[in-house]
Amino acid sequence: MQVFLIVLIIIVCILLSLIVLIQNPKGGGLDSSFSSANQIGGVKRTADFLEKSTWTLAIVLFVLCLSTAAFHDTGLPAESTVPFQEQPMPQPAGVEPGADAEPAEE
Repeated sequence: MQVFLIVLIIIVCILLSLIVLIQNPKGGGLDSSFSSANQIGGVKRTADFLEKSTWTLAIVLFVLCLSTAAFHDTGLPAESTVPFQEQPMPQPAGVEPGADAEPAEE
């Protein structure tokens, strides 16, 4: 399930970047390169479509990211919900646990 959501996120990111790159920051966008588009669909319709698709893809990306986080598997068993558990400190080889170290000579 998580792999499927990640693949969808990648696809949405690619589509969103393409839609954003098609748009012109001054509002011309895709319409400026097609002179006959004014007769077929009009400049305003194409700009509205690009804007609506940008918002739709951004919302879909947001929802997919939230659902990926909701389905994220931490890999921890159910009984180990405590993040920090007391573990014995590893001792160097040849040192007995609990033995006091000899004071350093000056």
